[in-house]
Amino acid sequence: MRQALTVLSLTLLLANVAAAVDSLDVRLVGGCDTPGEAYAAAVSDGYAYVADCDSGLRVISVADPANPVEVGHAQTAGKAYGVAVNGVHAYVAAGDSGLRVVSVSDPAHPIKVGHCSTYGSAWRVVVAGDYAYVAADTAGLRIISIADPAKPTEIGYCDAPSRVLGVAVQGSLAYVAGPAGFSVISVADPANPGIVASGGYVWSSTALGVAVNGDYVYVTYSDSGLHVFSYTDSTNVKTYGKSGTFRWSWDVVVSGGSAFVAADEAGLRVMSVASPMLPDTLWRYYDMPGWANGVTSDGDYVYVAYGDRGLQIFQYYGTGVEESNTPQGSNLKPDKTVIRSLPPGAAAFDVMGRRATHLQPGVYFVRSGPQVASVKPQAVRKVIITR
Repeated sequence: MRQALTVLSLTLLLANVAAAVDSLDVRLVGGCDTPGEAYAAAVSDGYAYVADCDSGLRVISVADPANPVEVGHAQTAGKAYGVAVNGVHAYVAAGDSGLRVVSVSDPAHPIKVGHCSTYGSAWRVVVAGDYAYVAADTAGLRIISIADPAKPTEIGYCDAPSRVLGVAVQGSLAYVAGPAGFSVISVADPANPGIVASGGYVWSSTALGVAVNGDYVYVTYSDSGLHVFSYTDSTNVKTYGKSGTFRWSWDVVVSGGSAFVAADEAGLRVMSVASPMLPDTLWRYYDMPGWANGVTSDGDYVYVAYGDRGLQIFQYYGTGVEESNTPQGSNLKPDKTVIRSLPPGAAAFDVMGRRATHLQPGVYFVRSGPQVASVKPQAVRKVIITR
């Protein structure tokens, strides 16, 4: 039964209000199309490096995030699925062509300098120190020395319980994702890696992406969104929480108290992981067509490899809603209003910037209709529900 709600309302102009369709905290600021399907992105020193499937490595200047511009490219053998950057070299996971090394000392003229077979389809890659760690599908985790980038050489490998589709590295441990969940692999001796723990198996769902931050492991799945685990030693893998039923969550990156998930046709999802037991969806970009395949972050910006839309750049303000120092209408008296439902197209957000679907007593910010992409602050109405 719908109940009438007594509210006090005051129109305000909010600073840092997102121009996206469903958030007060995130906005789309720019994009650069690529010739093929963007699968992954890495960012370094003002440039984004995009693994663009059949079109190889694309180098995009993001010095002005609102106006990203492609400045160079290198066609790689195989399909470019993953990319990592270390110094003046980009490392491309190139499917059946293994690991490809590209010099980007001159970003406008990237040059292929080396390659190494991975014996399976290279899907994702991360770089730590003198080693590249490649998720090589049925060939497990491959560890490749890149001490000489022109002559990358495999020095070790580890078969996981199933295919390896995602990889993250922290310290002397590598975390890999696949149909059997995730496995923790000791890489203290890169020539002799070994599994020290496993967990996160979800029935009929495949682990696709993995990130690690401190004692927590963040894993995305094909059918069940984001799951959070903790790992402290070989006998203690603990399930903490999960969020979302969106399918095909391909990739995840964690920064501060937020996890950014590339969730295919569900787009970019921003999850609050300040409480790992209760990960919470803060934002979803509803109106952008296409599919989010890969994600990375750098400072206040989030870079999404967005399939046939190429690279899309978002700005994230963090949780919360901030009013300007001189809110408009501050000299107006609040007026009492009784509402039974929100007007068509309107959306309400709580003080954390999360969309509210059930209004309870409290403070909300109500936007009267759909937003369009804009960098300007948008006027919304502050609503206080008293009963």
